Amino acid sequence: MLGKVLLYGAVLVAAVATVAPDLTAYYGLILVAVGLVGGFMQPLEDVNHRVAYYVLAAVLPGLADSLDAIPVAGAYVNGFLDQVAVFIAGVALANVMVQMFNKIKEA
Repeated sequence: MLGKVLLYGAVLVAAVATVAPDLTAYYGLILVAVGLVGGFMQPLEDVNHRVAYYVLAAVLPGLADSLDAIPVAGAYVNGFLDQVAVFIAGVALANVMVQMFNKIKEA
């Protein structure tokens, strides 16, 4: 339940950041904070899912830049995917920290 709420909140913030970027300068901070909370509250246990999040956080902004070639909507889709990548990076960072903590605790 909490995961869905955080995901919907992140999508909403990303959409608002895309449509009204001058509303506030803290969209990135909000998305990273929501991603960190989501990553700490529901850490990914499967290694394959964690690696997918790491790769997606690194590659998604580059893929989104190619969408600028689409007239009218390309810039908005690019901005939205860039904001989603910030959220995903927060989740990935939280999972890295959780896994490091678990490995230190086991040692």
